[in-house]
Amino acid sequence: MGPTAELAVIGGSGLYALLDGATEHEVETPYGAPSGRVTIAEVGGRRVAFLPRHGRDHRHPPHRIPYRANLWALRSLGVRQVLAPCAVGGLRPELGPGTFVVPDQLIDRTSGRVQTYYDTGAVHVSFADPYCPVGRHTLLDAAAGRGVSAVDGGTMVVVEGPRFSTRAESRWYTAIGGAIVNMTGHPEAVLARELALCYTPIALVTDLDAGVEAGESVTQDEVFRVFAENIDVLRTVLLDAVAALPAARDCPCGHALDGISLPIELP
Repeated sequence: MGPTAELAVIGGSGLYALLDGATEHEVETPYGAPSGRVTIAEVGGRRVAFLPRHGRDHRHPPHRIPYRANLWALRSLGVRQVLAPCAVGGLRPELGPGTFVVPDQLIDRTSGRVQTYYDTGAVHVSFADPYCPVGRHTLLDAAAGRGVSAVDGGTMVVVEGPRFSTRAESRWYTAIGGAIVNMTGHPEAVLARELALCYTPIALVTDLDAGVEAGESVTQDEVFRVFAENIDVLRTVLLDAVAALPAARDCPCGHALDGISLPIELP
């Protein structure tokens, strides 16, 4: 029998580099190789898989991440709950650098990304509420337990990238209800739903987006600097949430495929 894990964290190596007893595994999928080797470690008495979204050396830009392979690899290991930390831009003045947000909605502004496993047959999966309600409450409680005031709710606008937004685009995203903007949250979220996984993001605001206020535009150096400054807090909150997530799923996510005839066999 191969390696197994109950839940997963999709994020950078800084989130699991210091865990004891971690082992690395190569996982094959029908959709090619995932972003990198999957690291499995025990956290709070539970086996957790850690997958680097962009690869260990940040080789995959957001529009080239092998999203289908990543989620499939995790499910094939036994994962049913996924926590997904990500860096975002703030679309409102009060959501400045260093703010944590646990979003509750998503607007997809990507283009050209494959966002389904079901290329044949009429398969329509509900996606009205894209994130796991239990996962959201668990992350919010974990943040509060560490004295972190995470914002409860907000719409994440996911753009194609890799460029940052123009000021006009940024103002438009705010006008249509966006709170934060990101490049990797989709199709990651919908692919998780198509595999009946619980999926919950926690977003770290690294910058105010270009249209929020006049002045300098967003820079890559600024994004990386703010993320690095907050990585220890993010890691602590995530590991607390991992330990606190209920093993028995009592949420709609696991029933996403009920009554649907699938054209593929899930692992």
